[in-house]
Amino acid sequence: MKNYLLLALGMAISSFAFAQTDTLQKVDAATRNSAAQQQKPYVIMISIDGFRYDYATLHHADHLKELGEKGVHAESMIPSYPSLTFPNHYTLVTGLYPAHHGLVQNYFYDRNFKSFYSYKSKTATEGKWYGGTPIWLVAERQKMLSASFYWVGSEADIQGQYPTYYYKYNEKIGIHDRIQTVVNWLKQPEDRRPHLITFYFPEVDHQGHKYGPDAPETDKAVHFIDSAIYELTKAVKATGLNVNYVVVSDHGMTKIDREQSPITPAIALDTNKFIRADEGVLTHLYAKKTEYIEVAYAEIKAEAKDYKVYLRDELPAQWHYSTKDDRYNRIGDIVLVPNWPESFNSQHRKLDPGAHGYDPYAVKDMHAIFYAWGPNFKKGLTVPTFQNVDIFPMVAQLLGLTYTEKIDGTKELAEKVLVKK
Repeated sequence: MKNYLLLALGMAISSFAFAQTDTLQKVDAATRNSAAQQQKPYVIMISIDGFRYDYATLHHADHLKELGEKGVHAESMIPSYPSLTFPNHYTLVTGLYPAHHGLVQNYFYDRNFKSFYSYKSKTATEGKWYGGTPIWLVAERQKMLSASFYWVGSEADIQGQYPTYYYKYNEKIGIHDRIQTVVNWLKQPEDRRPHLITFYFPEVDHQGHKYGPDAPETDKAVHFIDSAIYELTKAVKATGLNVNYVVVSDHGMTKIDREQSPITPAIALDTNKFIRADEGVLTHLYAKKTEYIEVAYAEIKAEAKDYKVYLRDELPAQWHYSTKDDRYNRIGDIVLVPNWPESFNSQHRKLDPGAHGYDPYAVKDMHAIFYAWGPNFKKGLTVPTFQNVDIFPMVAQLLGLTYTEKIDGTKELAEKVLVKK
C-alpha cells in the first residue's frame, strides 16, 4: 500500500510542473488523425522488461493479476530466439522473427555495413538497422497518430519516419512524469490524440539481472511496476476515455550457474581470424576469410564443453535463426550457445546471478507475460501459451489497421481474445 500512496502523491505534486517544462519530448506538429481514425479504439501497449511468466504470482503483482483476470491473460508467451531485449521488443511491434527484422542480438556485426550495432550506442537510433515496419509506422501511414514513451526502434528514423510523439531513452524521467505524459497525450484534441501508445518499464529486468529472479530486490521492483500500472489506469480513466491495455514482456529471467562458466575457445578470441559479438548467452563469430570457418568449427567442436557449436546453416529450425532466415546477413558463421544455466564469461569477472537469452522452447524461465483488458477484449479468458509474433497482428486488428507486408505472426491470438464486432 505504501508504494501506491507514494505514487499517487508524487503524481499530484509533479504533474503540472512537468507538463509545463517537458522539453525532452519530440513532437511532429504537422500530423493529424483522419476523421475515420478518430473513431478507432485506443491502445496502451506496455512492456515490462524481464517480467517472467510467473512473476505476477511469485511476487504478488496483485493489481496486474486482477486486471488480467477481468480481461484476458495467457498461461505464458514464448519469446523469439534469442530471448534478449532488443530482438524481442522489435518482434512484438513488427510480427517478425529477429533474423527476419535484422536485430539478431542486442549487439552484433553487419557484414554489409562493416560495423557493429549496439543497443548502448547511437546505432540504436539509426533507422538503417531496422527491417520490417513497426506498428506505429503502420498507424501513422494510415493517418492514425502514435506515441512512444520508450520502445526499441521508436527513436530511430525507420523508413524515414517516427511516431508523432516520442522520447529518446532516458531513465532519469520519473514514473509520475511518464504517467502524466500519457494523460497529456490523451487530453489532446481528437485530431492530435494518439490512438496507439507504447510504454516501457526497465526496472524489473535491471533487478533480475543484478540480484536474480527470486531476490527481494526483484520482488520490490515487481511491486513498483504493479503500483505504477494501477496508477496509470486510474489516471487514464479520469480522462473519460475507454482505453484498451496490452501488457507484455520481452522475455523472462533465470538464475545462472555463477561458479562454472564455459571457457571461450582460444580461436574464437583470435581477432586476426574472427570478429566476435559476445553476449555471454550467445556468441557470434564472423570469419574474416571463409577458409577459417571449417578449421575453426572442427577445432571448437572437438573441445566444446558445456556449450553447443553451430554453423550458420545448422542452427535449430524452430529458432528461425539459420542461413535461410538471415535476411540481413548478420548471424555469425559460427555460433556458440552455452548450455542453460551457464554463460560465457570472457571478461573473467563475477557474473550477474540473473540472465536470459536461452532457447525459450527448452527453458521455461524464458517465457514472458501477456495480459490485456479493455472494451475490445473478452472478459475472464485464459489463453494457452503462444508465440510473441502474434502480438503485432492482434494490435493491428484491434486498431482496424491493414498491412500488406508478409509477417511471421498469425491472427490466431486476435481471433481468441478480441470481441467480434
